[in-house]
Amino acid sequence: MKLGIFDSGIGGEAVAAALTATFPEAIILTVNDKKNIPYGDKTPQEVLRLTDTAIQPLLQEQCDIIIIACNTATAIAIQSLRDRYPQQKFIGIEPMIKTAARLTKSSTIAVCATPATLASDRYRQLIVSHGQHLTIIEPDCSEWAYMIEHNQINQQHITTTIRAACNQGADVIVLGCTHYHWIKDLIQQIVPPKVHVVEPSEAIAERVRHLLVL
Repeated sequence: MKLGIFDSGIGGEAVAAALTATFPEAIILTVNDKKNIPYGDKTPQEVLRLTDTAIQPLLQEQCDIIIIACNTATAIAIQSLRDRYPQQKFIGIEPMIKTAARLTKSSTIAVCATPATLASDRYRQLIVSHGQHLTIIEPDCSEWAYMIEHNQINQQHITTTIRAACNQGADVIVLGCTHYHWIKDLIQQIVPPKVHVVEPSEAIAERVRHLLVL
């Protein structure tokens, strides 16, 4: 089995590590587009163009599945990629609104994501499908991907942002950017014990299993 993983930056490495643990026999190839990071402040046209260019090595390697390990690229580009490459199996990553809706007791969740993800049609569709009954807080995380990519973590800023969401009643924190997986442990230390912090690593592995048996 050969899996390809694309992310704009280092977030894909966290996804690769999780998939390596789940599928130790798999060949896992990763590509990124660090020279154009961040994607979250780019236009949809730019995101589609950059993503299509970046995944070409994975297409050439004939990966069984290509994981678009970037919430922004998934939200904006994955349907176009599926249309362009109908023989290729893709898995996208999107904010876990459905999971958050199932977990929340307060009916208030916080979605930490890039501006492009929050502005995307796909994100709005997720809210319509699973979150219309929820109060959804969208903290300003616009600088987080850059901070994480360049190892310039501003712990005070993250703490202030997450505590503000919790103080507004959020009992689920959705990590809607794979870069944020690198600070999941930090966020879990910040939130109260009953607050869930969710990201899609396990869901990706389940989707891989599903596609491989089709």
